Amino acid sequence: MNLATLTLHEASDKLGRREISSRELTEEVFERIDATDAAVHAYLTLARDAALAQAKQADERLKQNNSVTPLLGIPIAIKDNFLTRGLRTTCASKILGDFIPPYDATAVVKLREAGAVIVGKTNLDEFAMGSSSENSGFFPTRNPWNRERIPGGSSGGSAAAVAADQCIAALGTDTGGSIRQPAACCGVVGFKPTYGRVSRYGIIAFASSMDQVGPLTKDVRDSSLLLQAIAGNDPADSTSATRAVPNLSEALNGDIKALRIGVPKEYFVSGMQAEVEQAVRNAIERLAKNGATIEAISLPHTEYAVAVYYIVATAEASSNLARYDGMRFGHRADAKDLSETYRVSRDQGFGAEVKRRIMLGTYALSAGYYDAYYLKAQRVRRLIKKDFDEAFKHCDVIVTPTAPTTAFKIGEKTQDPLQMYLSDVYTISINLAGVPALSLPCGFDGAGMPIGLQIIGKHFDESTVLRTAHAYEQATEWHLRKPRMEDR
Repeated sequence: MNLATLTLHEASDKLGRREISSRELTEEVFERIDATDAAVHAYLTLARDAALAQAKQADERLKQNNSVTPLLGIPIAIKDNFLTRGLRTTCASKILGDFIPPYDATAVVKLREAGAVIVGKTNLDEFAMGSSSENSGFFPTRNPWNRERIPGGSSGGSAAAVAADQCIAALGTDTGGSIRQPAACCGVVGFKPTYGRVSRYGIIAFASSMDQVGPLTKDVRDSSLLLQAIAGNDPADSTSATRAVPNLSEALNGDIKALRIGVPKEYFVSGMQAEVEQAVRNAIERLAKNGATIEAISLPHTEYAVAVYYIVATAEASSNLARYDGMRFGHRADAKDLSETYRVSRDQGFGAEVKRRIMLGTYALSAGYYDAYYLKAQRVRRLIKKDFDEAFKHCDVIVTPTAPTTAFKIGEKTQDPLQMYLSDVYTISINLAGVPALSLPCGFDGAGMPIGLQIIGKHFDESTVLRTAHAYEQATEWHLRKPRMEDR
């Protein structure tokens, strides 16, 4: 048996019964990386020696039955915008090309405490700005299902690594769909929790009011286990919620007979891929057959979400990225004076998409335009959140497509930023509202590319999202399909 193909809960069970060792599991994961990553390019940095040392420590804990957790000895990949002490962290940007952080992000600390084995850092769109992982400052990641297609973004490296069995599970971040959209493109499960459920401390910031950490996994149970390990209050993050985290695995009981599922009319519009719409409607029908009640709902301000997002997010990015000045850390250009050092360092270090968003955000925040753009966008954002609040008075979860199309070809949209931005049209409003949402596979198109189903929940109701997703997953077999990389 190829151990790298195991789910997190399968691997944890085998480790707990001493059927396998963490070292064996980790070695097989690295063998899989060696065999496939030249084609996929999921990783920016590997931590082979450190991972094997962590696996040895995990095996010692397992022998002593010491602090056994579901993540003990499990090889996990980390998106390269999480600070990792002593391990290169680039955010896929040349401006941080050789940056070695002095401390860990809180989510990474929790993984280490749980005994997880950190395999390496995965590729992303530079500073998490993109929907295709083509904006990396180093190289694009490719979709394991078809290497001529994008894996989604910005957490494309993490999604591709999970789909290609180059890790057992992975962490990503989601600012406008950056966990869910790549999960849909790669046929895996991606979960963006409620804003504040997981600490953002030690995450390289893009848009601070929307960034959120979450898991990318092979099935829904794995998602619950990984989220359980990283969730909870963190005094180091002022936006971290103080709410207690329930036992998320207990929600996976398969019972959705009393569940009310809302289906928003605004998410089924002309322009979406017909196969995507059919697969999602089939999934809704399956949920109804399992006992859920389906209700038509409206989220009337959905049409403004993309415009609002690309004002708020770029404004926050402009502020957050001002710290990269070539003086304190990261790339520094040779220049004659301070002003030129700033200008040339940023010009050399930032890629085109990052520069575009900084300029858009700076413009939106500038004197004379703040009220017309940023302030108005924040007002419409409140209306979008209100739409969800009103909808959840009539339903327990909302079900939609994750993306309007399956993964498109590499290079297809790089010359048209607006078309690229519309890839996140079904995910952006969730970040603006701060609610939790999960994507899981619900079918394939005629080209053999995965289709994603999005399940959206109330604030801090991750349990109902997971319960719904697990019930659907257990009634279907889409999540069991694997890409045959040798064929493509």
